[in-house]
Amino acid sequence: MKKIGVLTSGGDSPGMNACLRAVVRTAVHHNIEVLGFLRGYEGVIDNKYNILTTTSVSGIIQRGGTILKTARSERFRTDEGVKTAAKNLKELKLDGLVIIGGDGSFRGAIELSKHYNIPIVGCAGTIDNDLVGTDFTIGYDTAINTVVEALDKIRDTAESHDRVFVIEVMGRDAGLIALRSAIASGAEGLLVPELKRDVNSLLDKIKNWRTSKSSKIVVVAEGDESGGAYKVADLIKANCPEFDIRVTVLGHIQRGGNPTCMERVNASLLGYNAVTALLGGHKNEMIGIIDKKIIYTPFEKAVKHIEELNPDLVKMMEVLSS
Repeated sequence: MKKIGVLTSGGDSPGMNACLRAVVRTAVHHNIEVLGFLRGYEGVIDNKYNILTTTSVSGIIQRGGTILKTARSERFRTDEGVKTAAKNLKELKLDGLVIIGGDGSFRGAIELSKHYNIPIVGCAGTIDNDLVGTDFTIGYDTAINTVVEALDKIRDTAESHDRVFVIEVMGRDAGLIALRSAIASGAEGLLVPELKRDVNSLLDKIKNWRTSKSSKIVVVAEGDESGGAYKVADLIKANCPEFDIRVTVLGHIQRGGNPTCMERVNASLLGYNAVTALLGGHKNEMIGIIDKKIIYTPFEKAVKHIEELNPDLVKMMEVLSS
């Protein structure tokens, strides 16, 4: 193996740079040239890349985002776009490709492999932690720490003014950010897509808060069937008019920031093992960490979160928030 490519795709997540650094330095250690494609699959289609060296990735392990930039490529969703990307990779004579991204990125890898039988491995990078085949994805630990820090600050105001705060966090299809951050911050309420709970059950709980809770925080995943934080707040106001209600949507603040120590180590471990996996003959597999061990999962099985939330965590949330 003499030359490989690497790209970051989909939504950015803290730790992508740490993973990229590990990919490049591990490849260079094995005398492998590395081409870093710019803006994900867009860069592959446009044949835009930089040759990466150990110097190129110096001083980036602590930085959020991705120095290669990223994008969700609409052109790559077309047959013509995939064929163009495959043609460019063939002409560059790459021996392998590392993709740092999430569900959509790995689906793209599956399509790409149909047109060019290049070995491709993926590093799970998404703050949602919604991929099967790894305990934690790159970006998740930093994201939940960011949310918890924000919730701790909001609670100060909630207690000072005796208010109900409805906080919306990211998670279109998965409530993993909401669940863990709600537990860690001591939130009183939780609404996530997986539980399919009627808001009425939350309203029944809220009615008992006037005398039992000095602060009241409800965490809502953006993809919950209730329709988001503002709709939940309207329902609470309509049914519990005695409460002073405020809404905070944390939004993209959850994507940014310096990655945590755990994030940097795990991301580096994934990047390092991505290169060794290519050298070992792996292809069309995601590199993950389960029970502190490196696990290889075919892209077809890794894409999208299909498992229920940890029932022990859900039960614990119910008990501790009562």
